[in-house]
Amino acid sequence: MSRVHVERVCSADAREMADLLNEIIEIGGTTVFLDPLGPDDIRGWMDSAGPRGLGVAARDEDGEMLGFQWIDPHPNLGPEVAQIASFVKPGNTRLGIGSALFDATRQATRVLGYEWIDATIRADNENGLAYYQSRGFETYKTDPDARLSDGRKVGKISKRYDL
Repeated sequence: MSRVHVERVCSADAREMADLLNEIIEIGGTTVFLDPLGPDDIRGWMDSAGPRGLGVAARDEDGEMLGFQWIDPHPNLGPEVAQIASFVKPGNTRLGIGSALFDATRQATRVLGYEWIDATIRADNENGLAYYQSRGFETYKTDPDARLSDGRKVGKISKRYDL
């Protein structure tokens, strides 16, 4: 594996972010998103988050985006809580990308004044649950009846990371 570097994302990265996420959606990945997203959807995340939203991307030596994380204020848990979303290009999940992303995200989240990070994950997303557990997130809530937008019951597990 070539060296991975992490950088902040901006609106110019929205196409690449959407393409990566759509690849996960297309293969039936365990994201809550079921329908493809476009760059305008990603820019919408950025705009609605305001100054306390932040994304970081992991790139290889050639500049290819291998994954990204996004944090923004949690809409229901108060201004001290960031919600996090993590996406890694299929086939690259064991290459240290998640560790590099979370190191950068954790530092930025502290600087933005958050006190803790919420990761709410589909209960059937074993890789996502293991990833957040390995970063030190602890379960604080479960919802076994949570459904996706298409009505499928998958359950959700909420984990927290105290900064």
